[in-house]
Amino acid sequence: MASEAAGQPPYFNIDPDRALADLDRPTTTDGFAAIAAACARGREDLASRGLNDEGRKELRLFSTWEITKYLIPVATAHFRRVLKQNPNLPQGRSETAGGAKWFTLDEVLRLRAHFATEGSKAKEYAPYRPKDLPAKLVAVANFKGGVGKTSTAAHLAMSAALDGYRVLVLDLDSQGSMTSIFGGKVSDEWQTVFPLLARHYASHLQAENRARIGRGEDPVPLDDTLSEALAVKAADLIQKTHWPNIDLIGAQLNLYWAEFQIPVWRMQGRSWKLWDALTETLEADGVLDDYDVIFIDTPPALGYLTINGLAAADILLVPMGASFLEFDSTGRFFDMLHSTFASIEEGENIAARALGREGIAFEWDAVRAVITRFDGAQQAELAALMQAYMGRTLSPHKQDFTALIGQAGEQVNGIYEADYRDFNRETYVRGRMTFDETYAAFKRLLLGVWRRDELAAREEAGQGALL
Repeated sequence: MASEAAGQPPYFNIDPDRALADLDRPTTTDGFAAIAAACARGREDLASRGLNDEGRKELRLFSTWEITKYLIPVATAHFRRVLKQNPNLPQGRSETAGGAKWFTLDEVLRLRAHFATEGSKAKEYAPYRPKDLPAKLVAVANFKGGVGKTSTAAHLAMSAALDGYRVLVLDLDSQGSMTSIFGGKVSDEWQTVFPLLARHYASHLQAENRARIGRGEDPVPLDDTLSEALAVKAADLIQKTHWPNIDLIGAQLNLYWAEFQIPVWRMQGRSWKLWDALTETLEADGVLDDYDVIFIDTPPALGYLTINGLAAADILLVPMGASFLEFDSTGRFFDMLHSTFASIEEGENIAARALGREGIAFEWDAVRAVITRFDGAQQAELAALMQAYMGRTLSPHKQDFTALIGQAGEQVNGIYEADYRDFNRETYVRGRMTFDETYAAFKRLLLGVWRRDELAAREEAGQGALL
């Protein structure tokens, strides 16, 4: 360009005729379809690089080094002795004669169970999980895009699975990124949470109709969608993934229809508590008893799906970057959370007081913001300022951005799905450490919340015995 040769900025002296020659024809709505189709082909190509011969994602194997360093707290020599003494246990496989042994995660879980039963009681072979308490639901949310929301939720789910927990991942984002990460196949909205929300409203409408009939009024007919939803259970929607202890309720584009349908139902049934729809259907279907931790990936907007996810959550995690704009946006996100849930409480409690009933008050066991993609050389001062203002709400652990994160992303894998042999060992250990620390900070929250519930249940049982 002449401007560049003259040392001028590249936006000077742009020739309109050359600009016109570079221009495509105007885009129509069909053009969007063509672009989407091209992206779909590319997405399938990229995803296929992580698939097995049957076209499904396959989790890599884990070496003895990895198992004894990260998964089961036992010395390598003792680990090998135990395998030799117990030929009924998984023995792993070697890629070369006399080479390192490699195990599937399912085999690792079996080995962990053996050590938990037969090993030292002083070691944490099995993660803490109080008996007779339901799963904890964890929503990962922020309406600022690009903050690592889905990536954080996915890696926490993988961390918890490696730690031995039974995990369910619930994708509420119609973009379906979490579903893609776990290799989910979702053909339409009937394989998402949509029928569970529809079922909840249909059950409400049935109860209302019984009341109408009791008053001598005509019932409101259920349309085909609501009638069909009454037969759907959560188990019909849950998919197995390539992780043996991670299951999935997936999402796809049609799930966005719920954002238009839910307000229609709400207008028709003013007394329908839509914010309880997800919680109550999961509980009614026994899902909270089948898993230890349920991670909910929410859309990057405070719509009806997000409200359901947040209302269901026991723990709320808010990923954010260490920048002014993301700090500002996250503050507005919390302000909108306050306005939304305070408005629901106010509206419900006015009606409750009029009827002499107890009102509602939303409560979360723990709320934490987490700094992601942190660059200590550039963002330390701003992160310290954010910490000073947000206090304990902002987790002191910051998730660093390392070379491993970028390389794993190029290979269409999560950090924990990446084979450490594809990296420099030091790079792998350092890159993994930031995610391990993120999980450790989360696990501290999880265990504290469970312990509080456990002690409260014990105290309540003691008081009941006294009565």
